[in-house]
Amino acid sequence: MSRPILALDAAGPACSVALWRDGRIAAHQRRPMQRGHAEALMPLLLEVLAEAGLGFADLGEIAVGVGPGSFTGIRIALAAARGVGLAADLPVHGVDSFSAVAAALPQPPRPGEALLVVIDSKREALFGQYYDDALTPLGEPHVLAPDALLAQRPPGPLLIAGDGAALLPAAAAARSAAGEQAVDATAIARLAAAGKALRPPRPLYLRAPDVTLSRKAGP
Repeated sequence: MSRPILALDAAGPACSVALWRDGRIAAHQRRPMQRGHAEALMPLLLEVLAEAGLGFADLGEIAVGVGPGSFTGIRIALAAARGVGLAADLPVHGVDSFSAVAAALPQPPRPGEALLVVIDSKREALFGQYYDDALTPLGEPHVLAPDALLAQRPPGPLLIAGDGAALLPAAAAARSAAGEQAVDATAIARLAAAGKALRPPRPLYLRAPDVTLSRKAGP
């Protein structure tokens, strides 16, 4: 029997932590927030372990959301995952936000129906990834304005999911997914347990960070 998996995410407007054990989610904590991820994540992590009656030595691996999403949140979650992994000598795997949303759909796309997962970037352009009806990615993810993102849609019916779906034009002529629309650690844990959508624990940045470089004083 595989050892428990600890999953965590802070890439979106929430911190979430989940513990996968014996084929199910054994413990889960989620706290919606726009700021304060750094202060909230580790206490949530410890709450989940306490709820499951486990310590770091009982874990088998760590899975962490790598975005796209908030630059700050992604770095906070990765730092926590790497820290626990290093301290407990555990492997750390990354899972992208698109895959996490797609995995949380109550029902997969209908036969012949494509899926568009849209992540709110907090900017005019949205993060988007298209999938076929078997949840296989169609090309690379996009960072585009809503109209331009929809212009990339494959032919045929379309299912839209994700916390950025409401930002698309109302005339999208697509079906809206039911269920969880934001990334959550439970989906990351399930993907890690199935060995799906795993990638190196590095940020998936699809646009440059918002930084301002100070000008050096002239001579």
